[in-house]
Amino acid sequence: MLLDQAANMTNIIAAQIIKVFYPFVIVKTETGAYLKLNLSTNEQRDPLFWDELRSILQAKLWVPIGKHYHQLLDNGWLAESTS
Repeated sequence: MLLDQAANMTNIIAAQIIKVFYPFVIVKTETGAYLKLNLSTNEQRDPLFWDELRSILQAKLWVPIGKHYHQLLDNGWLAESTS
């Protein structure tokens, strides 16, 4: 199931990456708010992670962000199956 189809997913917002520059990632939400993503130490040290962020930026994809902690979600837009 996709996150946007699950009625109980209220702690997630969609955002588009606007700027990627080490060690910061700036996103713009659907409502027009700008947020700085909180990245883990592992994410900050991972060169592949930064390459992927630049690819997402160029493709102008929307990514799911945790509303409270402003972090990228591990599973992307996929929700845990309840069965």
